[in-house]
Amino acid sequence: MVAVRPSSPLAGSVTVDGSKNAALPLLATAAALHRPVHLGNVPANTDVETMLTLLQQAGWHTARPVRDVHPTVLLPIDKPQSGPDPEVAARIRASYYLVPALLGAYGRARLPWPGGCRIGERGMEQHFEVYENFGDRTTVDDHGYLVEAGAGRTGTVSLALPFRSRGATVAALLRAVVAGRPLRLGQPNLSPEVLSVVEALQTAGWECRVSEPVLALAPPTSVSGEPLAWAVPGDKVEAGTLACAVAATGGAASILGVRSDDVAPLVTALRWLGISADIEGDALTIQAHNAEPTGRPLRAIASLAPGGLDADFEPSLMALALILPGTHLFADAINPGRHSNLLPQLARLGAEIQELSPTECRLTGPQRLTGAGVEATDIRTGSALLIAGLTAHGVTTLGGLEQLRRGHADLPTKLHALGADICEVTP
Repeated sequence: MVAVRPSSPLAGSVTVDGSKNAALPLLATAAALHRPVHLGNVPANTDVETMLTLLQQAGWHTARPVRDVHPTVLLPIDKPQSGPDPEVAARIRASYYLVPALLGAYGRARLPWPGGCRIGERGMEQHFEVYENFGDRTTVDDHGYLVEAGAGRTGTVSLALPFRSRGATVAALLRAVVAGRPLRLGQPNLSPEVLSVVEALQTAGWECRVSEPVLALAPPTSVSGEPLAWAVPGDKVEAGTLACAVAATGGAASILGVRSDDVAPLVTALRWLGISADIEGDALTIQAHNAEPTGRPLRAIASLAPGGLDADFEPSLMALALILPGTHLFADAINPGRHSNLLPQLARLGAEIQELSPTECRLTGPQRLTGAGVEATDIRTGSALLIAGLTAHGVTTLGGLEQLRRGHADLPTKLHALGADICEVTP
Protein backbone atom coordinates (compact mmCIF):
# COMPACT_ATOMS: atom_id res chain seq x y z
CA MET A 1 0.00 0.00 0.00
CA VAL A 2 0.99 3.65 -0.19
CA ALA A 3 0.66 6.46 2.33
CA VAL A 4 -0.46 9.85 1.02
CA ARG A 5 -0.21 13.10 2.96
CA PRO A 6 -1.43 16.60 2.15
CA SER A 7 0.98 17.99 -0.42
CA SER A 8 2.36 21.37 -1.24
CA PRO A 9 1.43 22.52 -4.75
CA LEU A 10 2.65 19.99 -7.30
CA ALA A 11 5.11 21.37 -9.82
CA GLY A 12 7.47 20.32 -12.59
CA SER A 13 6.94 18.11 -15.60
CA VAL A 14 6.26 14.43 -16.12
CA THR A 15 5.67 12.21 -19.16
CA VAL A 16 2.73 9.83 -19.29
CA ASP A 17 3.07 6.18 -20.27
CA GLY A 18 1.50 4.74 -23.38
CA SER A 19 -2.23 4.20 -23.13
CA LYS A 20 -3.37 0.80 -21.85
CA ASN A 21 -6.75 1.28 -23.54
CA ALA A 22 -5.04 1.88 -26.89
CA ALA A 23 -2.25 -0.69 -26.53
CA LEU A 24 -4.60 -3.64 -25.99
CA PRO A 25 -6.59 -3.30 -29.26
CA LEU A 26 -3.40 -2.41 -31.17
CA LEU A 27 -1.80 -5.68 -30.04
CA ALA A 28 -4.91 -7.53 -31.18
CA THR A 29 -4.80 -5.65 -34.49
CA ALA A 30 -1.21 -6.76 -35.07
CA ALA A 31 -2.24 -10.36 -34.42
CA ALA A 32 -5.23 -10.10 -36.77
CA LEU A 33 -3.09 -8.77 -39.64
CA HIS A 34 -0.73 -11.74 -39.35
CA ARG A 35 2.27 -9.55 -40.15
CA PRO A 36 5.35 -8.57 -38.15
CA VAL A 37 4.64 -5.38 -36.19
CA HIS A 38 7.00 -3.16 -34.18
CA LEU A 39 4.83 -1.38 -31.61
CA GLY A 40 6.42 1.51 -29.75
CA ASN A 41 5.51 3.18 -26.45
CA VAL A 42 3.90 0.03 -25.04
CA PRO A 43 3.13 0.56 -21.33
CA ALA A 44 4.41 -1.91 -18.74
CA ASN A 45 1.19 -2.25 -16.73
CA THR A 46 -0.15 -5.68 -15.79
CA ASP A 47 -3.13 -5.69 -18.18
CA VAL A 48 -0.77 -5.26 -21.14
CA GLU A 49 1.52 -7.96 -19.74
CA THR A 50 -1.49 -10.27 -19.51
CA MET A 51 -2.42 -9.58 -23.14
CA LEU A 52 1.13 -10.38 -24.25
CA THR A 53 0.97 -13.64 -22.29
CA LEU A 54 -2.31 -14.58 -24.01
CA LEU A 55 -0.78 -13.91 -27.43
CA GLN A 56 2.21 -16.08 -26.58
CA GLN A 57 -0.08 -18.87 -25.37
CA ALA A 58 -1.94 -18.69 -28.69
CA GLY A 59 1.29 -19.01 -30.69
CA TRP A 60 2.35 -15.44 -31.47
CA HIS A 61 5.92 -14.46 -30.75
CA THR A 62 6.58 -11.31 -28.74
CA ALA A 63 9.91 -9.71 -27.92
CA ARG A 64 11.13 -6.63 -26.07
CA PRO A 65 14.61 -5.08 -26.05
CA VAL A 66 16.43 -5.83 -22.80
CA ARG A 67 17.13 -2.20 -21.96
CA ASP A 68 13.84 -0.70 -23.04
CA VAL A 69 10.52 -2.35 -22.21
CA HIS A 70 8.44 0.12 -24.19
CA PRO A 71 8.82 -1.23 -27.75
CA THR A 72 7.29 -4.63 -28.50
CA VAL A 73 7.76 -6.74 -31.62
CA LEU A 74 4.91 -9.08 -32.47
CA LEU A 75 5.51 -11.87 -34.99
CA PRO A 76 2.89 -14.16 -36.57
CA ILE A 77 2.41 -17.74 -35.41
CA ASP A 78 4.53 -20.40 -37.02
CA LYS A 79 2.89 -23.44 -35.42
CA PRO A 80 -0.48 -24.02 -33.72
CA GLN A 81 -0.72 -23.78 -29.95
CA SER A 82 -3.36 -24.79 -27.44
CA GLY A 83 -4.71 -21.24 -27.16
CA PRO A 84 -5.15 -18.73 -24.32
CA ASP A 85 -5.37 -20.08 -20.78
CA PRO A 86 -8.93 -19.29 -19.56
CA GLU A 87 -7.70 -18.39 -16.07
CA VAL A 88 -5.26 -15.85 -17.51
CA ALA A 89 -7.78 -14.48 -20.01
CA ALA A 90 -10.31 -13.94 -17.22
CA ARG A 91 -8.00 -11.38 -15.57
CA ILE A 92 -8.74 -8.70 -18.16
CA ARG A 93 -11.68 -7.35 -20.06
CA ALA A 94 -9.76 -6.94 -23.30
CA SER A 95 -9.39 -10.66 -24.00
CA TYR A 96 -12.38 -10.27 -26.34
CA TYR A 97 -10.21 -8.24 -28.74
CA LEU A 98 -8.41 -11.50 -29.62
CA VAL A 99 -11.45 -13.25 -31.10
CA PRO A 100 -10.84 -12.19 -34.74
CA ALA A 101 -7.15 -13.14 -34.66
CA LEU A 102 -7.99 -16.53 -33.13
CA LEU A 103 -10.66 -17.12 -35.80
CA GLY A 104 -8.13 -16.33 -38.49
CA ALA A 105 -5.48 -18.62 -37.01
CA TYR A 106 -7.58 -21.52 -35.73
CA GLY A 107 -11.14 -21.06 -37.00
CA ARG A 108 -12.47 -20.84 -33.46
CA ALA A 109 -12.06 -18.74 -30.31
CA ARG A 110 -12.89 -20.07 -26.84
CA LEU A 111 -12.63 -17.42 -24.11
CA PRO A 112 -14.02 -16.79 -20.63
CA TRP A 113 -16.40 -13.95 -19.87
CA PRO A 114 -14.55 -10.61 -19.64
CA GLY A 115 -12.82 -9.85 -16.34
CA GLY A 116 -10.93 -6.77 -15.22
CA CYS A 117 -12.45 -4.02 -13.10
CA ARG A 118 -15.75 -4.85 -11.44
CA ILE A 119 -17.65 -1.82 -12.67
CA GLY A 120 -20.81 -3.33 -14.10
CA GLU A 121 -22.12 -5.89 -16.53
CA ARG A 122 -19.70 -6.77 -19.35
CA GLY A 123 -22.24 -7.45 -22.07
CA MET A 124 -21.03 -9.25 -25.20
CA GLU A 125 -24.26 -9.16 -27.18
CA GLN A 126 -23.05 -6.54 -29.67
CA HIS A 127 -19.83 -8.50 -30.23
CA PHE A 128 -21.82 -11.66 -30.98
CA GLU A 129 -24.04 -9.74 -33.40
CA VAL A 130 -20.93 -8.54 -35.23
CA TYR A 131 -19.66 -12.10 -35.64
CA GLU A 132 -23.06 -13.38 -36.74
CA ASN A 133 -23.07 -10.75 -39.50
CA PHE A 134 -19.85 -12.33 -40.76
CA GLY A 135 -21.50 -15.75 -40.73
CA ASP A 136 -19.83 -16.99 -37.53
CA ARG A 137 -21.57 -19.16 -34.96
CA THR A 138 -21.56 -18.29 -31.26
CA THR A 139 -22.43 -20.49 -28.28
CA VAL A 140 -22.28 -19.52 -24.61
CA ASP A 141 -22.27 -21.21 -21.21
CA ASP A 142 -21.60 -20.25 -17.61
CA HIS A 143 -17.85 -20.26 -18.15
CA GLY A 144 -17.60 -18.17 -21.31
CA TYR A 145 -18.26 -18.27 -25.03
CA LEU A 146 -17.16 -20.02 -28.20
CA VAL A 147 -17.06 -18.33 -31.61
CA GLU A 148 -16.62 -20.59 -34.65
CA ALA A 149 -15.78 -19.13 -38.04
CA GLY A 150 -18.43 -19.53 -40.69
CA ALA A 151 -17.88 -20.66 -44.25
CA GLY A 152 -15.97 -18.17 -46.38
CA ARG A 153 -18.18 -15.42 -47.76
CA THR A 154 -17.50 -12.42 -49.95
CA GLY A 155 -18.96 -8.95 -50.32
CA THR A 156 -19.46 -6.02 -48.00
CA VAL A 157 -20.64 -6.57 -44.44
CA SER A 158 -23.09 -3.86 -43.37
CA LEU A 159 -24.43 -3.45 -39.86
CA ALA A 160 -25.30 -0.72 -37.38
CA LEU A 161 -24.51 -0.81 -33.68
CA PRO A 162 -27.35 -0.05 -31.24
CA PHE A 163 -24.95 2.21 -29.33
CA ARG A 164 -21.36 3.33 -29.83
CA SER A 165 -19.56 0.42 -28.23
CA ARG A 166 -15.77 0.63 -28.41
CA GLY A 167 -15.31 -3.12 -28.04
CA ALA A 168 -17.86 -4.00 -30.72
CA THR A 169 -16.41 -1.40 -33.10
CA VAL A 170 -12.94 -2.91 -32.77
CA ALA A 171 -14.44 -6.40 -33.14
CA ALA A 172 -16.06 -5.40 -36.44
CA LEU A 173 -12.87 -3.81 -37.79
CA LEU A 174 -10.66 -6.76 -36.92
CA ARG A 175 -13.16 -9.36 -38.11
CA ALA A 176 -13.25 -7.57 -41.47
CA VAL A 177 -9.45 -7.66 -41.57
CA VAL A 178 -9.33 -11.41 -40.92
CA ALA A 179 -12.09 -12.06 -43.47
CA GLY A 180 -10.56 -9.69 -46.03
CA ARG A 181 -13.99 -8.14 -46.62
CA PRO A 182 -15.22 -4.54 -46.90
CA LEU A 183 -17.16 -3.19 -43.91
CA ARG A 184 -19.77 -0.50 -43.44
CA LEU A 185 -20.38 0.05 -39.74
CA GLY A 186 -23.17 2.37 -38.63
CA GLN A 187 -22.96 4.34 -35.37
CA PRO A 188 -19.32 3.43 -34.70
CA ASN A 189 -17.39 4.36 -31.61
CA LEU A 190 -14.88 7.05 -32.65
CA SER A 191 -12.84 7.27 -29.45
CA PRO A 192 -9.09 7.92 -29.74
CA GLU A 193 -8.48 4.23 -29.03
CA VAL A 194 -10.59 3.15 -32.02
CA LEU A 195 -9.04 5.80 -34.24
CA SER A 196 -5.60 4.43 -33.31
CA VAL A 197 -6.71 1.07 -34.73
CA VAL A 198 -8.01 2.79 -37.87
CA GLU A 199 -4.69 4.60 -38.34
CA ALA A 200 -2.80 1.34 -37.84
CA LEU A 201 -4.91 -0.40 -40.48
CA GLN A 202 -4.30 2.46 -42.89
CA THR A 203 -0.54 1.90 -42.60
CA ALA A 204 -1.24 -1.73 -43.58
CA GLY A 205 -2.96 -0.59 -46.78
CA TRP A 206 -6.61 -0.68 -45.70
CA GLU A 207 -8.77 2.17 -46.94
CA CYS A 208 -10.72 3.80 -44.12
CA ARG A 209 -13.36 6.51 -44.29
CA VAL A 210 -14.50 7.80 -40.93
CA SER A 211 -17.62 9.80 -40.12
CA GLU A 212 -20.02 9.88 -37.19
CA PRO A 213 -22.78 8.00 -39.04
CA VAL A 214 -20.64 5.36 -40.80
CA LEU A 215 -17.15 3.92 -40.62
CA ALA A 216 -16.19 2.30 -43.94
CA LEU A 217 -13.27 -0.09 -44.35
CA ALA A 218 -11.98 -1.65 -47.58
CA PRO A 219 -9.17 -4.22 -48.06
CA PRO A 220 -5.86 -3.27 -49.69
CA THR A 221 -5.50 -3.95 -53.39
CA SER A 222 -2.39 -6.02 -52.68
CA VAL A 223 -1.26 -7.77 -49.52
CA SER A 224 2.30 -7.26 -48.27
CA GLY A 225 4.19 -9.17 -45.65
CA GLU A 226 6.51 -6.28 -44.86
CA PRO A 227 6.90 -5.36 -41.16
CA LEU A 228 4.80 -2.49 -39.85
CA ALA A 229 5.73 0.16 -37.27
CA TRP A 230 3.15 1.77 -34.98
CA ALA A 231 3.23 3.67 -31.70
CA VAL A 232 0.82 3.59 -28.78
CA PRO A 233 -0.49 7.11 -28.04
CA GLY A 234 0.11 8.64 -24.63
CA ASP A 235 -2.32 7.73 -21.88
CA LYS A 236 -4.98 10.43 -21.82
CA VAL A 237 -6.46 9.05 -18.58
CA GLU A 238 -3.13 9.13 -16.78
CA ALA A 239 -2.70 12.68 -18.06
CA GLY A 240 -6.15 13.58 -16.74
CA THR A 241 -5.40 12.05 -13.34
CA LEU A 242 -2.14 13.98 -13.04
CA ALA A 243 -3.83 17.19 -14.20
CA CYS A 244 -6.55 16.86 -11.56
CA ALA A 245 -3.92 16.18 -8.89
CA VAL A 246 -1.99 19.31 -9.87
CA ALA A 247 -5.22 21.34 -9.85
CA ALA A 248 -6.31 19.93 -6.48
CA THR A 249 -3.04 21.01 -4.83
CA GLY A 250 -3.01 24.44 -6.48
CA GLY A 251 0.11 23.59 -8.44
CA ALA A 252 1.61 24.34 -11.83
CA ALA A 253 2.99 21.56 -14.00
CA SER A 254 3.40 20.25 -17.52
CA ILE A 255 2.21 16.77 -18.44
CA LEU A 256 3.96 15.53 -21.56
CA GLY A 257 3.25 12.89 -24.16
CA VAL A 258 -0.48 13.34 -24.67
CA ARG A 259 -2.42 14.33 -27.81
CA SER A 260 -4.50 17.50 -27.61
CA ASP A 261 -7.70 16.01 -29.05
CA ASP A 262 -7.58 13.15 -26.56
CA VAL A 263 -7.80 15.42 -23.50
CA ALA A 264 -9.96 18.20 -24.98
CA PRO A 265 -13.12 17.27 -22.95
CA LEU A 266 -11.08 17.23 -19.74
CA VAL A 267 -9.51 20.60 -20.53
CA THR A 268 -13.00 22.02 -21.08
CA ALA A 269 -14.13 20.72 -17.68
CA LEU A 270 -11.10 22.15 -15.87
CA ARG A 271 -11.55 25.56 -17.46
CA TRP A 272 -15.23 25.52 -16.50
CA LEU A 273 -14.15 25.09 -12.88
CA GLY A 274 -11.70 27.99 -13.13
CA ILE A 275 -8.50 26.00 -13.59
CA SER A 276 -6.08 27.29 -16.25
CA ALA A 277 -5.46 24.35 -18.60
CA ASP A 278 -3.79 24.57 -22.00
CA ILE A 279 -2.56 22.01 -24.50
CA GLU A 280 0.16 22.79 -27.01
CA GLY A 281 1.89 20.09 -29.01
CA ASP A 282 2.10 17.09 -26.72
CA ALA A 283 2.16 19.12 -23.47
CA LEU A 284 -0.82 19.66 -21.19
CA THR A 285 -0.05 22.59 -18.89
CA ILE A 286 -1.98 23.19 -15.67
CA GLN A 287 -1.65 26.54 -13.87
CA ALA A 288 -3.71 26.32 -10.68
CA HIS A 289 -1.50 28.31 -8.28
CA ASN A 290 -3.50 31.49 -8.95
CA ALA A 291 -6.80 29.85 -9.89
CA GLU A 292 -10.03 31.60 -9.06
CA PRO A 293 -12.71 28.89 -8.78
CA THR A 294 -15.83 29.89 -10.65
CA GLY A 295 -18.28 28.11 -8.36
CA ARG A 296 -20.16 27.05 -11.46
CA PRO A 297 -21.80 23.63 -11.33
CA LEU A 298 -19.90 20.97 -13.27
CA ARG A 299 -21.88 18.36 -15.18
CA ALA A 300 -19.48 15.48 -15.72
CA ILE A 301 -21.57 13.09 -17.80
CA ALA A 302 -19.71 10.14 -19.31
CA SER A 303 -20.49 9.78 -23.00
CA LEU A 304 -19.69 7.49 -25.93
CA ALA A 305 -20.48 10.25 -28.43
CA PRO A 306 -17.57 11.65 -30.47
CA GLY A 307 -15.93 14.38 -28.41
CA GLY A 308 -17.80 13.31 -25.26
CA LEU A 309 -16.29 12.97 -21.81
CA ASP A 310 -14.54 9.62 -21.46
CA ALA A 311 -15.97 7.72 -18.49
CA ASP A 312 -12.45 7.20 -17.14
CA PHE A 313 -12.04 10.96 -16.58
CA GLU A 314 -15.06 11.11 -14.26
CA PRO A 315 -13.57 9.71 -11.00
CA SER A 316 -10.60 12.09 -11.03
CA LEU A 317 -12.86 15.05 -11.73
CA MET A 318 -15.07 13.98 -8.82
CA ALA A 319 -12.10 13.95 -6.44
CA LEU A 320 -11.14 17.44 -7.61
CA ALA A 321 -14.68 18.81 -7.40
CA LEU A 322 -14.91 17.84 -3.72
CA ILE A 323 -12.62 20.75 -2.80
CA LEU A 324 -14.10 23.32 -5.21
CA PRO A 325 -17.17 25.50 -4.64
CA GLY A 326 -20.38 24.62 -6.42
CA THR A 327 -22.89 21.82 -6.67
CA HIS A 328 -21.62 19.28 -9.18
CA LEU A 329 -23.33 16.40 -10.98
CA PHE A 330 -21.59 13.18 -12.06
CA ALA A 331 -23.03 10.36 -14.14
CA ASP A 332 -21.61 7.18 -15.67
CA ALA A 333 -24.17 4.88 -17.24
CA ILE A 334 -21.44 3.24 -19.34
CA ASN A 335 -19.91 1.53 -16.28
CA PRO A 336 -22.95 1.13 -14.00
CA GLY A 337 -20.97 -0.39 -11.12
CA ARG A 338 -18.27 2.27 -10.88
CA HIS A 339 -20.01 4.58 -8.41
CA SER A 340 -20.72 1.66 -6.05
CA ASN A 341 -16.92 1.20 -5.88
CA LEU A 342 -15.88 4.84 -5.66
CA LEU A 343 -18.45 6.54 -3.45
CA PRO A 344 -18.04 4.33 -0.35
CA GLN A 345 -14.27 4.80 -0.49
CA LEU A 346 -14.57 8.60 -0.74
CA ALA A 347 -17.05 8.46 2.16
CA ARG A 348 -14.29 6.92 4.32
CA LEU A 349 -12.44 10.20 3.83
CA GLY A 350 -15.49 12.14 4.96
CA ALA A 351 -16.92 13.02 1.53
CA GLU A 352 -20.64 13.71 1.48
CA ILE A 353 -22.02 12.64 -1.89
CA GLN A 354 -25.71 12.26 -2.64
CA GLU A 355 -26.43 9.17 -4.72
CA LEU A 356 -29.31 10.05 -7.04
CA SER A 357 -29.30 6.64 -8.74
CA PRO A 358 -26.80 3.78 -9.15
CA THR A 359 -25.13 5.73 -11.97
CA GLU A 360 -25.69 9.38 -10.95
CA CYS A 361 -24.61 11.42 -7.95
CA ARG A 362 -24.33 15.00 -6.75
CA LEU A 363 -21.97 16.77 -4.36
CA THR A 364 -21.47 20.28 -3.06
CA GLY A 365 -18.02 21.66 -2.37
CA PRO A 366 -15.75 22.63 -0.89
CA GLN A 367 -15.60 19.77 1.57
CA ARG A 368 -13.06 18.96 4.27
CA LEU A 369 -11.62 15.47 3.83
CA THR A 370 -9.77 13.53 6.54
CA GLY A 371 -7.16 10.85 5.92
CA ALA A 372 -8.23 7.23 6.41
CA GLY A 373 -7.59 3.74 5.08
CA VAL A 374 -9.09 3.24 1.63
CA GLU A 375 -8.95 0.59 -1.09
CA ALA A 376 -8.39 0.78 -4.85
CA THR A 377 -11.26 -1.53 -5.81
CA ASP A 378 -10.67 -0.75 -9.49
CA ILE A 379 -8.16 1.24 -11.54
CA ARG A 380 -10.00 4.57 -11.67
CA THR A 381 -11.17 4.43 -8.06
CA GLY A 382 -7.52 4.08 -7.08
CA SER A 383 -6.58 7.11 -9.17
CA ALA A 384 -9.32 9.25 -7.64
CA LEU A 385 -8.35 8.21 -4.11
CA LEU A 386 -4.74 9.29 -4.69
CA ILE A 387 -6.01 12.75 -5.66
CA ALA A 388 -8.34 12.92 -2.66
CA GLY A 389 -5.50 11.83 -0.37
CA LEU A 390 -3.39 14.78 -1.52
CA THR A 391 -6.02 17.19 -0.15
CA ALA A 392 -7.20 15.29 2.95
CA HIS A 393 -6.05 16.30 6.41
CA GLY A 394 -3.83 13.64 7.92
CA VAL A 395 -2.54 10.43 6.34
CA THR A 396 -4.46 8.41 3.76
CA THR A 397 -3.36 4.81 3.20
CA LEU A 398 -4.32 3.28 -0.13
CA GLY A 399 -4.45 -0.48 -0.53
CA GLY A 400 -5.24 -2.52 -3.62
CA LEU A 401 -2.26 -1.28 -5.61
CA GLU A 402 -2.48 -4.39 -7.80
CA GLN A 403 -5.69 -2.90 -9.22
CA LEU A 404 -4.05 0.47 -9.87
CA ARG A 405 -1.07 -1.19 -11.57
CA ARG A 406 -3.35 -2.96 -14.01
CA GLY A 407 -3.76 0.39 -15.75
CA HIS A 408 -0.66 2.34 -14.66
CA ALA A 409 2.85 0.97 -14.30
CA ASP A 410 3.54 3.33 -11.40
CA LEU A 411 1.25 6.33 -11.00
CA PRO A 412 2.39 7.09 -7.41
CA THR A 413 5.97 7.52 -8.66
CA LYS A 414 4.84 10.08 -11.24
CA LEU A 415 2.97 12.03 -8.56
CA HIS A 416 6.02 11.85 -6.30
CA ALA A 417 8.15 13.27 -9.12
CA LEU A 418 5.88 16.32 -9.09
CA GLY A 419 6.38 16.75 -5.35
CA ALA A 420 3.54 14.71 -3.88
CA ASP A 421 4.11 13.34 -0.38
CA ILE A 422 3.63 9.66 -1.21
CA CYS A 423 5.58 6.70 0.05
CA GLU A 424 5.16 2.94 -0.08
CA VAL A 425 4.53 1.25 3.26
CA THR A 426 4.60 -2.37 4.39
CA PRO A 427 1.32 -3.52 5.97
